[in-house]
This record gives sequence, C-alpha cells and structure tokens, in this order.
Amino acid sequence: MIFDTHAHYDDSAFDEDRDEVLRKVFASGVGCVVNIGADLKSSASSVRLAESDERIWAAVGIHPESVHEVDDSGIEALRSLITGSKRVRAVGEIGIDLHYDKDSLELQKQAFIRQWDLADEFGLPVVIHSRDAAQVTFDIVRDRFKRSGKPLSAVMHCYSYEKEQALEYAAMGLYIGVGGVLTFKNGRKLREAVAALPTDRILLETDCPYLAPEPFRGSRNDSSNIKHVVRALAELRGISVEEAEDITFANAQRFYGI
Repeated sequence: MIFDTHAHYDDSAFDEDRDEVLRKVFASGVGCVVNIGADLKSSASSVRLAESDERIWAAVGIHPESVHEVDDSGIEALRSLITGSKRVRAVGEIGIDLHYDKDSLELQKQAFIRQWDLADEFGLPVVIHSRDAAQVTFDIVRDRFKRSGKPLSAVMHCYSYEKEQALEYAAMGLYIGVGGVLTFKNGRKLREAVAALPTDRILLETDCPYLAPEPFRGSRNDSSNIKHVVRALAELRGISVEEAEDITFANAQRFYGI
C-alpha cells in the first residue's frame, strides 16, 4: 500500500471530476493521502476534504506566495482549523520561495517561523516548501534545531537541492519528500540525494495536480501515478517495489502520527 504525503485535491484542476479521481486513486493501491493547505481558503478546503473520507488527512498552512495572510487573524484562523478537527495532522506548506519574489524575504521568514511556532504549540510536524532558497531555508532550520536541542519534526517537500544538504537535514531529524522529479531525466540531484539518504527519512509525494512523473510529465497528476515514483525509488535503492511501499508507508505514518 502507498501513502501520498503531499497532494492538493482541493485544487480547481479537480473541480470537474474530483470524486471520480479519488475513487481511481484508492483503487490503484494508494491507502492514505494528506491534502496540503497553501492559504487560508485551501487549508479550510483540505479539512473539509479530510472529514469526508477517512483515508484523507489534512495539513493547514500558508505558502510563502500568500505571505500577506500570515497576520494575527490568519494565525487565529489556522489555530481554529487545528482545534476544530482531529483530521489535521501537520502545518504546511510553509517556508521560503524566492523564485518570483525576493523583496518579501523578511516577511516570508517571519511567516515561516510564526507558523512553525504554531505547529509546536500543538505538537504537529511541519511541511516545508523551499524554492530557490537553499541557504536561507537551511539557516532557519539549523537555528531551530540548535535551539530545540532535539530532532525536528519536519519534511522538506519536493526536495531540489544537493545531496550533502539532504544528509544534513536528515541528521536534524527531517524527512525528504520525493515525487515525480525522481523519474525525470534532469532529476540527477534528487536521485543522488535519495541514493544517499537513510531509508527511514524518505517520504513519497505527488504534489498533484503538479509534477506528474514520467511517462505522464506535463499532464495533470494524481496519486495513482505515484507507483512510477515507487518503482524508481526501488530501483535506485536496490530493493523490491513492495519493500519501497512498506518502508515509505511506515515513514509517513510515523511522521504524521497516524
């Protein structure tokens, strides 16, 4: 059985056939999915989706592209979602994204830390988004690790940086999110990182409707495609597909406390 640790089924890409897609997903060997919030609206939608199906869980959080929502009222809205539903298992996705907007870096850092504090308040893990921000993100995580004095409960979603940094994250207790990029011809850095990581630090994810694996790259993604990532992972690690599924499923259960 497969655990998709990062999906966006509340996305408008699924508005026409969401129920049909989810039926296909759960018939394909996927046993659990965590639907991830990216702003207040999608966080609320994630909770509603999780409450409609026991195989779906929710994460609530505000992506750095929506950093303007991380004010007192935004934090209170997230807190209400957490306290209002037992289906919320993480805060995310949160983090730093400098791909389009470098000017909001300080606001992004404050929002990242503030939401991580909220996660700690409830003993929840965090789902970290980091794009074109390798060192900034690493510095924030390392500082938190040093201050906490214990392993951190976090995952680096859609990991795209060097192997060496992945190993440093793993040493601080973090997991590494692995999705469709593992199957891409230009996914060399991720393959190098995954080959070097301890197996208990790897989580499978789709980020659907984005990042469909080969041979579906460029099309709308869903969790039924994650089997292609499992095969790539098994081949890379020299284990069977069944072992890859079992290991990553157990990792996901441990990370999300399910």
